[in-house]
Amino acid sequence: MSELPKGWVSTRLDEIVIKKKGKKPKQQRDTIVEGFVPYLDIFAIEKGVARQYAEISSSRLTDENDIYVVWDGARSGWIGKGQVGAIGSTIMALTPKEVDTDYLRFFLTSQFDTINSNTRGTGIPHVDPELFWNLDVPLAPLPEQHRIVAKLEQLLARVDACRAQIDKVPTILKRFRQSVLVAACSGRLTEDWREEVGEKEDASELLLKVSKLWFSNDALSGRELKVINEFVNNYPLNIDSYIEKELPMSWLCCNIGHIGIVSNGSTPSRKDLTYWGGSIPWVSSGEVRNNEITNTREQITEIGYQKTSVHILPKGTVLLAMIGEGKTRGQTAILKIDATINQNIAAIIPQFDIINSEYLWYWFQHRYELNREEGNGSGPQALNCQRVRELQVNLPPIEEQQEIVRRVTTLFAFSDQVEARYKQAKTHVDRLTQSILAKAFRGELVPQDPNDEPAKVLLGRIKAEKKVVTVGKKRK
Repeated sequence: MSELPKGWVSTRLDEIVIKKKGKKPKQQRDTIVEGFVPYLDIFAIEKGVARQYAEISSSRLTDENDIYVVWDGARSGWIGKGQVGAIGSTIMALTPKEVDTDYLRFFLTSQFDTINSNTRGTGIPHVDPELFWNLDVPLAPLPEQHRIVAKLEQLLARVDACRAQIDKVPTILKRFRQSVLVAACSGRLTEDWREEVGEKEDASELLLKVSKLWFSNDALSGRELKVINEFVNNYPLNIDSYIEKELPMSWLCCNIGHIGIVSNGSTPSRKDLTYWGGSIPWVSSGEVRNNEITNTREQITEIGYQKTSVHILPKGTVLLAMIGEGKTRGQTAILKIDATINQNIAAIIPQFDIINSEYLWYWFQHRYELNREEGNGSGPQALNCQRVRELQVNLPPIEEQQEIVRRVTTLFAFSDQVEARYKQAKTHVDRLTQSILAKAFRGELVPQDPNDEPAKVLLGRIKAEKKVVTVGKKRK
């Protein structure tokens, strides 16, 4: 430890506290009754609210003058403020002897990284007793401890208020992006653009263009034409659909199957090593997370491509994850490279003279929650290619789609800049707490008073008291 201010002294933690390890009581209840007290597990200490109550006679009791240390688990070394109740088996209680409780609590908080990164145990980590009880505590004179605590409470309250304001930013940005997509996909975002340039074509003209497309596309295979014919027959386009959706007169509400070719991929056998490690990109569903795909974690070989049912998708293909109970199902991506995909992803190849792939990608992001609800099945909820074809899309004329993409891209770039600044500010605020604590325990936060009783005298008194207690226990 660096040189301490005059009047301070360095001491081991073990010398200035009485320790009390928690234990599991014989009985616990969900409601409070006579003979029971709040059971203080990690949740209760962090939130200040107990979820259960422990039997007094078989519990280890503590009060608000104690300091709690999480002794086991991923958060080993986390420090909590004392509460009246019974501590659980994962908690260690410290009772300071003639030391300001909050002064010691703030010091231990400043040591969290050291304690948490040097744990013991091969399974569940726990605090290393050798390290913990031998921590060097910079002990200030007792009056100065009180002054340091008062100053820390004042400064850290400001830091917490600042952190609370900063932590609102992600929610604000999420709502901003959602509102942009809502406006973009309903026609409100480009309302002024339509007034300026005029309606390029109405929904009936767009409908005719969509209807004629499939039968003039010589690149489609017989199987693809069969699927398209079946879909168009089962889901005929309706010219009045834009009225039902309250869309601009030049827009059309249709299904994905009307404006794109939908298919999925496959996974070449993992047992055949000649299929893997080549140069053909292969996308797994975990890589589809509302992003642009410019590279993939895995690649297949030319042999893997030729001998399995994968097919190469062109740049501009929109991908939709079809399986997953977490966030995965319904998330999308857009290919910026030619690539193959696995069987859990739907690929939508837009017909580029009708729909802009970037617009379709933004549309899917806008409909994320609704598209997830389209999953069915008795097991894990899942979409399939037919369900994806049935998904609806609001279709503006191609010129307006391009304008929508330009505006959304600009607004999202602005929100990305704000997010980057938020992350920088959050990092600064998180470091500020440790910086203030470090300054406090170097004696730089409040002025020293030469009239204060030196900490050396205080420490001698604490040791004498502990010695008396220890001798008394031995005689007993």
